[in-house]
This record gives sequence, C-alpha cells and structure tokens, in this order.
Amino acid sequence: MRIPKIAIPALGAIAFVVTSSILALPSVMADEASVVSEGKSIAFDRKKGNCLACHAIVGGQLPGNIGPPLKDIKQAYPNKADLRAQIFDATVRNPNTIMPPFGKHKILTSSELDKVVEFIYSL
Repeated sequence: MRIPKIAIPALGAIAFVVTSSILALPSVMADEASVVSEGKSIAFDRKKGNCLACHAIVGGQLPGNIGPPLKDIKQAYPNKADLRAQIFDATVRNPNTIMPPFGKHKILTSSELDKVVEFIYSL
C-alpha cells in the first residue's frame, strides 16, 4: 500500500504562532502585574478604594478591623465575577452591610473597580 505524501505548509505557521505566543507571555505577565499594582494603589488610596479603612491587607499600613482580613480570596470567591459583584454593591448579598457600594455609587470607575478586583483576587 502506498502512503501519499502530504505537504504540510501550515506547520511553519503553527510554529510561528506558538513562538509568537511564547514571546508575548512576558508582556502579558507584565501587563497583569501592572493592573494588579494599579489596583493595589487604588485599594490603598484613602480617597478612592480605602479598603484599609476596614480590612487588613498584607502590605497595608494602619488597617481597620471592621471587615474581614483580605487573604485567600480565591477560596472565598472562586468566581472572580462574584468578587466584582461584592465590591460593586455589597448590599445585594447583605442589605445591612456597612461596606460602601463602590460601583453602584460611582466611588470607583468601572476601570478602577476592575483593577481593584484584580489586586484583591491576587491576595
């Protein structure tokens, strides 16, 4: 039985895509680190996120103790969207909470909220 020869010019294209993706990884990782860093700045900013007013966070100074310490967040919120919803408007889950609805009351912009979520989710 004769096996036909098959030209596979797409292998070069696949190798290019894989190589390009691998080379782009440091850039993507740097972008993610930048977003987390910006989120931390917003969360620690006493005029913006002000998370430290109520929560203990590693690296934060003068934390409050009204809310729970923010650590092991991925265990508490395996779904990042749930964490975002909590920060956006905590009164949905608990109408009696004293946590400000950062998104609903426009304390943080959508972009700032996303960055804070990335930071908090990294804890």
